[in-house]
Amino acid sequence: MKVLLVFAHPEPRSLNGALRDVAVAELQRLGHEVQVSDLYAQGWKPAVDREDFPTLAPGERLLPTVASKAAFGAGELTQDVRDEIDKLLWADAVILQFPLWWFTMPAILKGWVERVFACGFAYGVGEHSDKRWGNRYGEGVLAGKRAMLIVTTGGWEQHYGPRGINGPIDDLLFPIHHGILFYPGCEVLPPYVLYQAGRLDSAGFEAAAERLRERMRTLAETPPIPYRRQNGGDYLIPTMELRPELGVPGAEGFAVHLSEGAGPTA
Repeated sequence: MKVLLVFAHPEPRSLNGALRDVAVAELQRLGHEVQVSDLYAQGWKPAVDREDFPTLAPGERLLPTVASKAAFGAGELTQDVRDEIDKLLWADAVILQFPLWWFTMPAILKGWVERVFACGFAYGVGEHSDKRWGNRYGEGVLAGKRAMLIVTTGGWEQHYGPRGINGPIDDLLFPIHHGILFYPGCEVLPPYVLYQAGRLDSAGFEAAAERLRERMRTLAETPPIPYRRQNGGDYLIPTMELRPELGVPGAEGFAVHLSEGAGPTA
């Protein structure tokens, strides 16, 4: 298997850096090919701006979606973006690794998504009609690839439980799982989450490392989160609302996009 690990932490000697090394070593021990995109080490530019579209005429308004689609179609995306797209197309599995900062991924990783998931590549593709609404949510350029998150957080596991003050971890990660990874077609695996990262001692680290090794060993077999496919008949087109007869009566929110019977993933 070919695995791309996108790493977003500014300190290579951090806990995240150690976990990255554990994951890469285990994948390589198993015979997988691994590429790492270390965003801070690469000096990744996170902001979408005019520099991303060098052929845009001076004085022309920057409409990011239009410019992105035109640049992708013409093969004129900047080299750093093209390199990351090539890695995504190469990979059979994609791992995003980051500390949970202010309830989401670090800005540099969000910027990687915004620049690399170009219009015409990861979104804005496919037929839009009364039968289909584009190639997305289970379909798209990344269909057939596996994806998962490696996440650390300072809070207790209970803080992110069903009644925890921070909100359920599945809800916090839903925009990434469903809106970034499942959207262009990935099969999204349950995340690896390490809680109370700042309080880990050596024994705790070894237990966490072994749990991560096991996730790497089962990367190809772990059942994905059972999200409903957009064009599979569960949604009304074009409103893209779940059909009223599906799901638990009265249910709403993120959980309705899981097939019946699916439970928490983290």
